[in-house]
Amino acid sequence: MVVGRHRKTIAYIDKEAIFSNVQQELQRLNEKTELYAVVKANGYGHGAVEVAKVAKKAGATGFCVAILDEALELREAGFTEPILVLGIVDVRYAELMASNHISVTVSSIKWLHQAEAALAKGNSSAQLAVHVALDTGMGRIGFKTADEVKAVEAWFEKQKRVYFEGIFTHFAKADSPDDQLFKQQIKKFNVLMNNLHQKPRYIHTANSATALWHQESSFNLIRFGIAMYGLNPSGGALTAPYPLKPAMKLITEISYVKQMQAGETIGYGATYTAHENEWIGTLPIGYGDGWRRDLQGQDVLVNGQRCEIVGRICMDQCMIRLPYEVAEGTEVVLVGQSQDETISLQEIADHVHTIHYEIACGLTERIPRKYV
Repeated sequence: MVVGRHRKTIAYIDKEAIFSNVQQELQRLNEKTELYAVVKANGYGHGAVEVAKVAKKAGATGFCVAILDEALELREAGFTEPILVLGIVDVRYAELMASNHISVTVSSIKWLHQAEAALAKGNSSAQLAVHVALDTGMGRIGFKTADEVKAVEAWFEKQKRVYFEGIFTHFAKADSPDDQLFKQQIKKFNVLMNNLHQKPRYIHTANSATALWHQESSFNLIRFGIAMYGLNPSGGALTAPYPLKPAMKLITEISYVKQMQAGETIGYGATYTAHENEWIGTLPIGYGDGWRRDLQGQDVLVNGQRCEIVGRICMDQCMIRLPYEVAEGTEVVLVGQSQDETISLQEIADHVHTIHYEIACGLTERIPRKYV
């Protein structure tokens, strides 16, 4: 996708905020616990490579991604630190991962057998490091029974090309005030772990929510994701143990101003009708940029004042109702602070009944990211 460098619609990423969030979490960890920065989905929309640079400088010792291509992007950018792919990767790429020293998640004995065979046929002598996923209640991927865990360990004992580097699980409700399911999952994880004769190097259960609110269950590696970007995993249901600093500010400008007369309509479907003579500003951002169509009615900030989005959001533009005539080129804050007012990603998410993860990840590459 083309990056829109010739319009003033920009996502500013605060590197100091990311640095601070990582540092604050590291200060809570014991010296034997490592922090991997999760930079999947283009760093949750913040830019994977640039975020990884900041996280490394702040003390992250490795990275987590979701798909192999994201891991290769980091390798191509010069990162030599450990990288773990959290999703399932087609076994045909086993040698590619081994030769690039990329660790991968496994969820079946069949995959392991196929990987060993693929490595035996390949040209590289590198070992493939794997992390065994345990499904303790997420219902997504992972081994579920004691027999499966025993069988996996027995398989590793006979292999030289595939290395048992880690074991982990993922919690479904670590970000909830109701911790019953969390307790059930950690109990099941411990029960399954007790079937191992020898523990791998890394044992990890902690995403951001677990790291923040269940620190005692973090083991020796945490996968620090959404909190690194300054966003509360619980959406506000729980209070973070330290101030999270939001890293993203999304701005645009008023590209056109006009006065509408009472009774005139705005946008596709004519879903807004001017009640009186109203000043309307047009903004160069729309759902083609990830500024969702259902954000009609959401506020933006102009000179510190809240202004409502009126009419349906178009693919490339949207309209706002101004309190008075405002000059074209005036900055508009969609996410972030303007004078004494602030609009958070959480507020945006609440408006469309989703989570801030989705809003940040949904901002397309057409919006340039600038790092400050």
